[in-house]
Amino acid sequence: MLDKTKDKYEVVIGLEVHAQLLTKSKIFCGCSTKFGASPNTQTCPVCLGLPGVLPVLNKEVVNFAIMMGFATNGDIAPNSRFARKNYFYPDLPKGYQISQYEQPLVIGGHVDISIDGTVKRIGLTRIHMEEDAGKSIHGGGGNTSLVDLNRTGVPLIEIVSEPDIRSSEEAVEYLKKLREIVRYLEICDGNMDEGSFRCDANVSIRPVGETTLGTKAEVKNMNSFKFIQKALEYEIERQVEVVEGGGRIIQETRLWDSDKGITVSMRSKEEAHDYRYFPEPDLVPVEVSVEWKEEVRKRLPELPDEKRNRFIRDYEIPDYDAMVLTSSRALAGFYEEAVRVYRKPKAISNWIMGDLLRDLNLAGIEVEQSPVKPHQIAAMVKMIDDGIISGKIAKTVFEDMYKTSKDPDVIVKEKGLVQITDESAIEGIVDKVIAENPIQAEAFRGGKDKLIGFFVGQVMKLSGGKANPAAVNEIIKRKLS
Repeated sequence: MLDKTKDKYEVVIGLEVHAQLLTKSKIFCGCSTKFGASPNTQTCPVCLGLPGVLPVLNKEVVNFAIMMGFATNGDIAPNSRFARKNYFYPDLPKGYQISQYEQPLVIGGHVDISIDGTVKRIGLTRIHMEEDAGKSIHGGGGNTSLVDLNRTGVPLIEIVSEPDIRSSEEAVEYLKKLREIVRYLEICDGNMDEGSFRCDANVSIRPVGETTLGTKAEVKNMNSFKFIQKALEYEIERQVEVVEGGGRIIQETRLWDSDKGITVSMRSKEEAHDYRYFPEPDLVPVEVSVEWKEEVRKRLPELPDEKRNRFIRDYEIPDYDAMVLTSSRALAGFYEEAVRVYRKPKAISNWIMGDLLRDLNLAGIEVEQSPVKPHQIAAMVKMIDDGIISGKIAKTVFEDMYKTSKDPDVIVKEKGLVQITDESAIEGIVDKVIAENPIQAEAFRGGKDKLIGFFVGQVMKLSGGKANPAAVNEIIKRKLS
């Protein structure tokens, strides 16, 4: 069915991403934003909306939103204002959410993604600030639901894309890019499991060649990149089946059921007028001066694309290496620290991308918690270059470094792993291997050059992997010539 979609229908997707900001306090009060506290312990009269209280805007929320605007090439509005979005739900104690509507803080912008080596630009409509709602907890037994209001008033930015996305793959790449940016800026931890980075998708289809947008369905409840892709693929296929069956798409909100692998109708989709937006009377407009913008601009770090290009240029590593190494700010910093200690960029890249990331992924930890430090990888690579250990021995050294956090020279000394470079010692081992394998020796002399690998392997085995591989090769060829 998806093949049919590609042939006959064009997919149109727009995403609304909510990123929870890493401020210590909420957007309009001093309550903590820390995740995981006991239910309803991080609330006050302001975030509960009790009578007679007034919200006070957290300036750092504005700073973070401006940073994201700069990072996505948007225009920072000199004047923006908050609005009340009115709706009833048990986890919204005020009966309205303070958001932005007609006058958002950031207008326009774009994010570039790469699909199969081709760069595509996804436009942004806006980025605005708002407060989060609480959390409803269902399924506690009987017909009851519980409400935890700790999250009420936690600051969010909502990043709204243009309907420029044409596949589930593009959607996932776009989300990964946004998540990478907010984590580089250190304004959001990007934790999808905890809900600090989440998205809603507006999905529609239209006949190829048509320019009018089709009726959209909004898909919610997707908390991982894998589920986002599966949910979008299911919804696209569902809409095609409806249209092909002679039906019509209904504008509605649908929830992704990860257990069943389907989207389920939740309610008819609200329009903006259903929320009865009006300017928030308790907050003055936000005026961002040129001086304020410049102060925030100075806080911007080197962004992922800039860092990636610099790594390719300065360290002369392949595009793929640069993409992996800059996937997080911490990993990029780890790599650069190692290269500062010993400038062998490609060799260090290989060890980080291979052995280190493999072990970190297996352990389920980030590079910040790595038991192996940058200077240790650099020192180990230098020991290989200096002929102290071989590449094979280095594998053993790395395993011990990861387990014990000891420096490589300490491990080599403790385990007696110094590479054998003495030619007379290697010759003795080579003579023994040749004597024990006369048939293979004669075959090699008869022109079967590939047997060199067999002899090298036997010598390395007898030497416990300590013999210098280059010397082994040279001595075998000389002995068997």
